[in-house]
This record gives sequence, C-alpha cells and structure tokens, in this order.
Amino acid sequence: MTNAELRRQAEARGVATSYRDWQGQRVEVAAETLAAILAALGQEPAAPAAPVGREHRDGGELATAQAPAPPGRSWGFALQLYSLRSRRSWGHGDLHDLADLAAWSARELGAGFVLINPLHAAEPLPPVSPSPYLPMSRRYTSPLYLRIEDIPEYADLPAGDRARIEALATPLRACSATSDLIDRDAVWTAKRAALEIIHRQPLSDQRRAVFERFRAREGQALADWSLWCALAEIHGPDWRRFGELRNVRLAAEVAGRFEPAAGFHAWLQWLADEQLAAAHEAARRAGMGIGVIHDLAVGTHPGGADAWSGQDVLVRGVSVGAPPDEFNQRGQDWTQPPWHPQRLAEQGYAPLAGLIGAGLRHAGGLRVDHVMGLLRLWWVPDGMSPDQGTYVRYDDKAMIGVLASQAARAGALAIGEDLGTVEPWIRAELASRGILGTSILWFERDAGGLPLPPGQWRRGCLATVGTHDIPPAAAFVTGEQVALRARLGLLTRPEAAERSSARRAVSTWRDALAHQGLIPPGSQPGPAQFTVALYAYLARTPAALIGVSLTDAVGDRRPQNMPGTISEYPNWRVPLCDGEGRAVLLEDLPRRQDVRTVAAAARPAG
Repeated sequence: MTNAELRRQAEARGVATSYRDWQGQRVEVAAETLAAILAALGQEPAAPAAPVGREHRDGGELATAQAPAPPGRSWGFALQLYSLRSRRSWGHGDLHDLADLAAWSARELGAGFVLINPLHAAEPLPPVSPSPYLPMSRRYTSPLYLRIEDIPEYADLPAGDRARIEALATPLRACSATSDLIDRDAVWTAKRAALEIIHRQPLSDQRRAVFERFRAREGQALADWSLWCALAEIHGPDWRRFGELRNVRLAAEVAGRFEPAAGFHAWLQWLADEQLAAAHEAARRAGMGIGVIHDLAVGTHPGGADAWSGQDVLVRGVSVGAPPDEFNQRGQDWTQPPWHPQRLAEQGYAPLAGLIGAGLRHAGGLRVDHVMGLLRLWWVPDGMSPDQGTYVRYDDKAMIGVLASQAARAGALAIGEDLGTVEPWIRAELASRGILGTSILWFERDAGGLPLPPGQWRRGCLATVGTHDIPPAAAFVTGEQVALRARLGLLTRPEAAERSSARRAVSTWRDALAHQGLIPPGSQPGPAQFTVALYAYLARTPAALIGVSLTDAVGDRRPQNMPGTISEYPNWRVPLCDGEGRAVLLEDLPRRQDVRTVAAAARPAG
C-alpha cells in the first residue's frame, strides 16, 4: 500500500494523519502508527444501526439534550477520598468520611459540593492496584470505601464476631494517625475478612427483598462483574488467563458453579450503593446545593471485568494515552483499551449510557476525566512510545448527547476535564450542550503567555489551581516540584533551565496577584500566603464552580500522582498531611485556621 493510500484510508476511518502539539506545531503521524491502528480497527463495518435500547429509543434526545446548569456559583473541596482518614476509618478514607466532610464543609464553610476521585472497583483479592484511574470496572465501586460498622447487619453480630472485627480494625486505625503511605493490601485484607464475617449473618426478609431488587435492577452488568470477580479469585485478575472462560457467553452458561462467590461480590456492591446514597444524602441534607460530584475515569484495566464483558466493543492492540504536553513532556500511555467507534455506534451507545448513568445515580454531578475522549482519543499502538500515537475520532454528536441526556435525566451536572491539547471547536461543542469545562489556574494564559485576568475566564467551568496530576501550590513556591520531577527523570531539558522557567512562572504569578491587590507589590509570599492568594484570584473569575484542593488547604507539598512513573514514586498512596509531613485527620480540619482561610478566599462573591 502506498503512503498516500494509507493516509486516505486512515482519514476515512477517523484516524488523524497529522495534529498540532501543545506548542502549536504541526506533527505528521508516521506510517507505522497509521498501519497499526488501521489493523486494530479491523475491517470497515456495515453502516451503524440506529440507536436502540431503553435509553435510546428517541434518537432526537441525543441531539437536543442539555445537561442542567449549576444552581448559582459555588465552591467545594476536591480530594482523593482514600487519602482522608478519620479516627474511625481503617487507614483509608471511606464513604462515612465523605459524608462527614460534606456535611461539615456545607454547614460551617458554605461549600456547595465536594469533588472526589473515582471510586471504581479494583481487584477482588490483593494485591490491589493503587490507581483510581486504572480500575477493573468503572461501573462498580471499590469495597475499600465501605465503612464496616455502618453495614446494618454489623449491629446484629454476636459479641465474639464484633470483637474479631474490632481486632482487625485497631491496627489500621492506628496507621491513620501516622504519615505512613496508604497500604491498600492491608486495608482490603482486613476489610474483606470483616465483610466475610458479616456476610454470614442472615439478612432479614425485608433486607433480602431489597438486595434482590438491587440485583434485578443491575441485571446483566452486575452478573458479569460478580462472575468476573469469582473467576479472578481462581485464575487471577486478568480475563486473558481465564482459559476457555475468556468467552463471556460460555462463562455465563456455567455461572451457577460460581454463585456463592459471585453472590458475595454482588452483596458488596449493594452495600456500596447504599453507602454512596447515604453520603450524597448527608451532603444535600447539610445544605449543599450540588452535593457529591463523582469522577469517571477515561478507561479500565485491559484485563479487568469491563474489558472482559466488553470484548465486542473495545479495541485490542492499542491503548489510550495523551500526547506530550508541558507537564508530561514524554506523553502518556494509560494502558487502557479504547472504545471501538463503529462497534459502539452499532450498539446504540448503550454501554456508554449505562456507564454514565451508573456514575450519576447517587451524585449531584459527574466529572468526566479527559472528556475529549468522547470526541477523539489518543491511541498508542502496542510496542510504541506515547509520542508515536495519534488521534482517533468518534461521533461527537452522539457521544456528547449520551453524556448530556444522562445528566439531564439525573438532574445532575456534567463536567468535562478538557485540559491539554484541545481544539476550540471541542470546547464550543461541549458548552453548547451544557457540559462544564475545567480551567486550571496554571494553564490559563493570555496570548502573550501571561496569567489570564480573572474577568476573561469562562463562566461555564470548574476552576481549580491544579489537579491530582500536578504538584500542590506550595511545591511551586518552594521549587520542590522541579526537584521531584528531576529526581524521577521526567524532564526533557536541563534541570537548571527548568528551575529558571519555574521561577519566572512563579514571579509572573506574584505580579498578577499583586496587580489584583491580593498580595503586597514586590512581596515574596510564603507557601501559605501564596496559596490563599491563588484561590482568591479564582474567586474573582466568573467560573461557576471553584474547587479547593484539600492538599492545598492544609499545605501539603507532595503530589498524589506523578504521570510517567510507576514504582519510582508512591502514586495514589500519599495520605493527607500538612506542610511538615504530619498526618491530618478529618477531625483535625475544623480546628485548622489554614483550611478556613483558604475556603474563605475561594468563596465566590456572587
């Protein structure tokens, strides 16, 4: 095949043959990349069928649905829930902690929402993958977030069983008071043992009926998840090692053999659903106008349950990622299989609708990570580096329509994480359907590269200082973010040049803050004062939502995640600590003046 023919075929299948990088330079995609992606897509399918299924009988709804608008301007804490421990949680933040944080921040600080990391389900047995963004299933919840003592049947246990559970909890609660890294394996080992004790306690007739209604409502999706868990306990958490049971239909035919284990995992999801509902209800009851905003990861583990049950609509031989950008200069490979554009269309987008609907069930909003993936995704062929990928297009009208229509049905906000390399038409398309964007202070600049004045920010967005992939504000003032990236080998230019650039950026922001009267002109504010001023700057923008990172509020300097690393940095295992590295518990927050000061600075004026 000639190069011209290869490129013609690629364009016809929605595969970009060129793109503009984060610096605005045009990049031509290599022929090897195009050939690999065309091979992964396979033969051109027949014309897509019209949308089908209960959620998509009316194709017009996808074209016209509007996500609800926020009920006025508001602010709220943004956090990685696992990192927020309390004196009663087991060394890992849980849904009771979420309820307590939401209620306190609403009643005492006037917060309108709380934004949390994905709570997606992980492996059923240790070792448990740390990343919330590489789950085994995006539709279901990790039982790590269960508060054991809130399970109704716990109260009915014999004294001996309750004592055994307390013995499991005690050492983990002690860990919460330390700055030690979060040990998910230890937490899940203990929680699973406790849950198995509680599972032996018979359900009342009423509770049994509620459980069975939950299983009926969830249908095949829950049956697939539960069966995958049962098989994973035998073969390991990778469906590609299930032998003949890699075939989902064949596995379903013999599912009865695995019912005791599968039933246990269905029960866990019922408990999680109840506690998710309770957390959101606590937030709304405390006065939050929005409540809990959940987060939807861009994809799932290639060996996980979603990949197993969705073999007919996912692509093998490639993975999802991102091209190089300012903070991730080598690009990213998230090792997740993408949706097949044509096969997803043939199924009427029902898999996507079910996923988003589940995420909105007990929520006031849903943040969609890397929302551009609904329109185009960066595909990286197996064996190639992230910068050797290219974009593949999806039917943007249909994909955005699914998100908007599900949000409208739930009466909840839809927020798209539209950071990185984003063409203007993408943001315009999302905004036209009521989907809020995401604006990060460090990235908002004018044509000359200077901080964008507050009045020029867009209104339809969630505005934050940083993200979970960016070091906390304090680390920029101290320069620790450069030292860390250099130590991890993540820089593509000399450390001295990177330090010089970082100092200029901070200096530029000091000037911008001084211009707004938020710090004295010519001053050199420390980390705490600088952080407060940055959030006050956000409050002067018209942004509908302002997210306050809990790590910023307590002065922590360590990022939760360093993209481009695996074992080199303790990604997703860093507990909430102050600037001196001391553990901060949920019960400590009301007494911390720094938290109250940052929250007050971020509160929108109107």
